Amino acid sequence: MGVVVRPLRSAPPSRTAFPRGRCGSLCAVSRAVAAMAARACGGAWRRGWQHGGGVPGPVLSPFPRGQRAVACNARVGAVPPGKSGLAPWVPVVGLEIHAQISSNSKLFSGSQVQFAAPPNSLVSFFDASLPGTLPVLNRRCVEAAVMTGLALKCSINKKSLFDRKHYFYADLPAGYQITQQRVPIAVNGSLSYSLCTDSKMSQMVTKTVRIKQIQLEQDSGKSLHDDTRSQTLVDLNRAGVGLMEVVMEPDMCCGEEAAAAVRELQLILQTLGSSQAVMAEGQLRVDANVSVHHPGEPYGVRTEVKNINSIRFLAKAVDYEIQRQIEELENGGTILNETRAFDSKLGFMPEPNLPPLILYDAKSLPANMNHQQVINIDWIHERLPDLPSVKREKLVEQYGILPEHSFALLNEDGLAEFYENVVKQTRMKPKRVIGWVLNNLLSYLKQHSLTVKESPVSSFLLADLLNLLEKKEISSTAAKQVLAELWKGEGKTPLEIVKEQKLQLLQDQKELEQICQAVIDRQENEVMAIKAGNLKVLNKLIGLVQRETQGRSNPVLVKQLLEKKLEVATREKPHK
Repeated sequence: MGVVVRPLRSAPPSRTAFPRGRCGSLCAVSRAVAAMAARACGGAWRRGWQHGGGVPGPVLSPFPRGQRAVACNARVGAVPPGKSGLAPWVPVVGLEIHAQISSNSKLFSGSQVQFAAPPNSLVSFFDASLPGTLPVLNRRCVEAAVMTGLALKCSINKKSLFDRKHYFYADLPAGYQITQQRVPIAVNGSLSYSLCTDSKMSQMVTKTVRIKQIQLEQDSGKSLHDDTRSQTLVDLNRAGVGLMEVVMEPDMCCGEEAAAAVRELQLILQTLGSSQAVMAEGQLRVDANVSVHHPGEPYGVRTEVKNINSIRFLAKAVDYEIQRQIEELENGGTILNETRAFDSKLGFMPEPNLPPLILYDAKSLPANMNHQQVINIDWIHERLPDLPSVKREKLVEQYGILPEHSFALLNEDGLAEFYENVVKQTRMKPKRVIGWVLNNLLSYLKQHSLTVKESPVSSFLLADLLNLLEKKEISSTAAKQVLAELWKGEGKTPLEIVKEQKLQLLQDQKELEQICQAVIDRQENEVMAIKAGNLKVLNKLIGLVQRETQGRSNPVLVKQLLEKKLEVATREKPHK
């Protein structure tokens, strides 16, 4: 009989936590315990990692000039030969990604999941591994894993198994982690991702990485190392939180590809709602397996860079490791297998407290089954939202924007919805709107480190501004001034700002003609250059007229008037 999933419900209050005074504060663990854990994990952990996890030290150091190009260049698909000049090196990169499942409670207990809660305030008896406590599987976590597997074109195993992965560390009270190594919930999928082939972000290439498997597993606690007191403090709030481990085959060849694949996966998880995937909060952590070899030779010995919590650091870490391995091999050294892994026969055993997890589809679902305690794969499949790749295609097709623009819109949370709202509320063509959203609004957001939701300029206000521009009531220069005022968030409308600062376009054509003539009279050298055939100089005159009118003149009309006046002047006073 399969495992019974816990029905969806809100997380219970924190009364399941230990009473204050028993384990309500951080537990102090001696340095000796940490040292034992380090020995158990092997020498690679001691050499490459500082206490507290994070990115290994060398990764954060800047690359020497030109060094990153020695690693696999995704734009050209080739790796230059090393010092020996005998053959190019072929880097191989595979990823293991741990995504925290968006759920109110943990994978096997009713403890609440909350970021930055007081230490050890969200710990149930099961999380602390008290004798006699048993796991109860969270239905939400299973559904999230199935949904993610379907989105990544995986085969969903109707029967999957839970295993115990035994290892000792202070933040793992039970001495083992419950995971799905042997028969995971999903297998054999793929992920397509795109990256730029030139520095101008104008050409994209699409690649695919195979997904080996997706497995459910519980997170461990968090160790905080206090050097002042020579103690390691343990917070078990995170212990037992549900994770999806997405294992990617070694189909990538550089940090740029790895970063692009992880970013696409992050967007998919956020679109599905299966994980918030905020890397800054540890909700998406990446382990990178890296090796290098010569063409036609077997794969080299791999090393593993663990717990990378930034896409930017991922690209740097992978490229640094590729470069390090190439230099090590060309200097006559050898690469050590520094991956902390367990033998499949020795490191894992079946989880005795959890029977197989049984999933159903519409055909196999028994008629007398309680629908609250089963997972229907077909039901989940029918409710999958549009994935990022589909959204990008629709944006390009519906609005006629460039593919690279669709990537820019989706890479910023909420920007695509903002853009579509502006398009719906303005008369301006979508191709022109995209420029204002990406070049102007997004630039302001980046400068002030704000998200789209935090923008003081709403889609309604921007649409209102663009309508004024489209109706030729203001110039583009004036529109940028109005946008700068809107950014102050003083509650004024674009029209109110235009009237207050007198930014309306000059409607009196005679007055505009007089200003154009005055500019022509003062710029004799430029006029002569234009008459000699250098029409580019005309742009300077247009700019001078714009300055005279403080941006209140229509550049198109100004250009027409200047051309007309210069043609008249040429006929009356031919250039000798």
